Amino acid sequence: MTIRSVLTGTGSALPKRAVSNAEMAQMVDTSDEWIVERTGIRNRYIAGEGETTSTLATEAARKALIAAGLDAAKIDLIVLATATPDQTFPATATIVQHALGCNGGIAFDVSAVCSGFLYALGVADSMLRTGMAKRALVIGAETFSRILDWDDRTTCVLFGDGAGAVVLEARDSDEADAPGILATRLHADGAHACLLYVDGGPSTTGTVGKVRMKGREVFRHAVTNLADVLREVLDDTGLTADQIDWVVPHQANARILDATARKLDLPPEKVVITVDQHANTSAASVPLALDTAIRDGRIQPGHMVMLEAMGGGFTWGASLIRI
Repeated sequence: MTIRSVLTGTGSALPKRAVSNAEMAQMVDTSDEWIVERTGIRNRYIAGEGETTSTLATEAARKALIAAGLDAAKIDLIVLATATPDQTFPATATIVQHALGCNGGIAFDVSAVCSGFLYALGVADSMLRTGMAKRALVIGAETFSRILDWDDRTTCVLFGDGAGAVVLEARDSDEADAPGILATRLHADGAHACLLYVDGGPSTTGTVGKVRMKGREVFRHAVTNLADVLREVLDDTGLTADQIDWVVPHQANARILDATARKLDLPPEKVVITVDQHANTSAASVPLALDTAIRDGRIQPGHMVMLEAMGGGFTWGASLIRI
């Protein structure tokens, strides 16, 4: 029998405060037209007092558990992807674990920025298939607004806060069309760390730091790397692009989404886009978009769904799931 990690539920959470481009224009030298033309973003959510990465992650996790019809006590693995943890340590995953009341299992954070959810998914899938756990919560959660330079219009207009979560369960099946994660590919190239980074940290400056980005260079690498890793996953599974029902990409920039789809000859109607409403929520981006498309009925059981992302590091990856 083959063990597969089957997605049984999704959930997401957003802060209470929505911030439109018009409101952003009152804070920095920008405009709705400038932001939409360059990014496709029209709105983002910003965490307020009492809203943290762990509170958003916990809310998303609870919704995913409800969707899966599962009690939190059944979860024996939590992998949480974030670049904005509540504290340097302990891991934010342990804070979520305690809030859910499922203490005693495995819980840890993964740091791969915007690709973090794909990395966390790959790690959880491996652990489930090797028997280290039976049921996992994989979460992407960020309060990126806390590390933005609000005087830098080239970055502060791009990001928002939020969380997304999925429940995975290890199941035995020899059926070719059984649901589950079919293939995942992950990459990193530290040579390009200077193109997208935070200018601080406990070991260097003793401060949190702020996001810095060279957008044009990031765009160029993103389109190439994402198209390549999507082809790798297709090669691993023996499938072709026209057999994919949906692509759920990292919601960084509408132009990157369009360019990547064109490289693979994917019709735009197969690409789930939420960047206009949520902006770039880093590690939360993919699971938040996935939950949106499942809850509004676009993604149905049996659909083949490709997840993909690229983030600072550079890190990038893709995963193909039969829902």
